[in-house]
Amino acid sequence: MNKRTDDDLIIKVENLKKVYKINKRGKGLPGHLANLFKPSFTKKKAVDGIDFQIRRGDAVGFIGANGAGKSTTIKMLCGILSPTEGRLEALGFNPHKQRKQYVAAIGAVFGQKSQLAWDLPIIDSFELLQKVYRIPQKRYEENLKQFTDLLDMESFLEQPVRQLSLGQKMRAEIAASLLHSPELVFLDEPTIGLDVVAKERIREFLRYMNRELGVTLIFTTHDMQDIEKTCDRLIIIDEGKKIYDGTVTGIKEHFGSERKLIAQFDEECPVDEIEHVTISEKKNGVKEFLFESGHVSMTELIQELFEKYKVNDLTVREPEIEEIVRGIYEKGGVL
Repeated sequence: MNKRTDDDLIIKVENLKKVYKINKRGKGLPGHLANLFKPSFTKKKAVDGIDFQIRRGDAVGFIGANGAGKSTTIKMLCGILSPTEGRLEALGFNPHKQRKQYVAAIGAVFGQKSQLAWDLPIIDSFELLQKVYRIPQKRYEENLKQFTDLLDMESFLEQPVRQLSLGQKMRAEIAASLLHSPELVFLDEPTIGLDVVAKERIREFLRYMNRELGVTLIFTTHDMQDIEKTCDRLIIIDEGKKIYDGTVTGIKEHFGSERKLIAQFDEECPVDEIEHVTISEKKNGVKEFLFESGHVSMTELIQELFEKYKVNDLTVREPEIEEIVRGIYEKGGVL
């Protein structure tokens, strides 16, 4: 394995802060008039001293509850907003100060902002984007063919956006964001509202772009399956602060310690109490064993059950990442 160096860093964020100045207006007409002559303001910290680095080829889930500062951070990363304090560098650019050059080097898929013309066929929008990004003809044709094949778009390339299903539109949006071969792509809720088949097609495509072509991906999503199936790393923020930065598997190992073992016994039979294990009876000889992984070894528990009882089937339930993240928010972002 090649050793990764600082040259691999594609995003550097140090002590990033964003403070909004909000007009504080009094009630009624007197308050409105007073505000005209002597405006009063209050400050709200949306992002409060975040640090992280992202390397070339990473696939990162960037999540947070509503109001946590996630959207503000992404807007600063995209160059839409400027930081109040701190250092932010992406692809060697200052995203806000060098926005024109920077935006030409990244890709972005935001549900509320389409790159596709509503009444034009998809292929016409793609050709327009070729001109906008000045994509060489050979590269444009290669990318178009590859994306059409991988995203199965051949059947609707000649259709206008208004006639597409949500899944078809999202596939076209993702292709549009990658036509100019950006190294870095931001995706905001890329599978929201899609059916299971459409979701998986998009996830497979994004996995391919990341792992085979080395495109760096940053996801913001409420669908934790997007994170689990596409990303290797997870950053969680809450109340403007970073509260977790690590692997997706790591958050399960460290913060999802509760395990559930479901056993189907050969016949109705009593099971002896097991230390640190909560046993609950279900129907038809099924029992559930709930325990903390730090207190009980899954392997030893399974071995004990097979040695003492007739067990027909076993199912191990690992904690879902969505449950873990929800638990973190319920605790007020304390890890």
